[in-house]
Amino acid sequence: MAARIEHLVTSGTFSLDGGTWDVDNNVWIVGDDSEAVVIDAAHDAGAIAEALGGRTLRAIVCTHAHNDHIDAAPELAARTGAPILPHTDDLPLWKQTHPDRSPDGELTDGQILTVAGVDLTVLHTPGHAPGAVCLHAPELTALFSGDILFAGGPGATGRSYSHFPTIVDSIRDRLLTLPGDTVVHTGHGDTTTVAAEAPHLQEWIDRGF
Repeated sequence: MAARIEHLVTSGTFSLDGGTWDVDNNVWIVGDDSEAVVIDAAHDAGAIAEALGGRTLRAIVCTHAHNDHIDAAPELAARTGAPILPHTDDLPLWKQTHPDRSPDGELTDGQILTVAGVDLTVLHTPGHAPGAVCLHAPELTALFSGDILFAGGPGATGRSYSHFPTIVDSIRDRLLTLPGDTVVHTGHGDTTTVAAEAPHLQEWIDRGF
């Protein structure tokens, strides 16, 4: 059975620097009928577990450790036995949400996660958060960008642990070098493509997006 990408939207809140906002998050499931990985276990472990059905969950991958992307991860791990994997540079953010529950492993730049015969390559792309990562799956013509790149621009860099010049470097050097037809599956909102976003890089820089 060929690997496929599945998508669900969960709703909750994002909290940082003393503020809280209502958000809808994209949760991505990559796998086949027997096994899968979850990218960003946001808000609703029950809904994610239901979408998985009886499949073996190989990993809960965290594109970054803002609370809205990891709040359901421990419960999902408890339900499935899957390891939770963020990048080590995001441990300070992780501990803000889960001070008593450590991750089960870590992601590193260039690491390859394989599920259902498909390789997901970890790209360390700091800027929105120090340990932000994207996952590139060339066999699926897919990039899972977390909150680094959206349809219309970079992720936010106006709060703690973020840095606009760094996110621009990450997007320019790690993401816009991918094939133009790569579909960008984002952490919030609609998908886009590398080709659709690449022409606007200088605009973002000039605007300090």
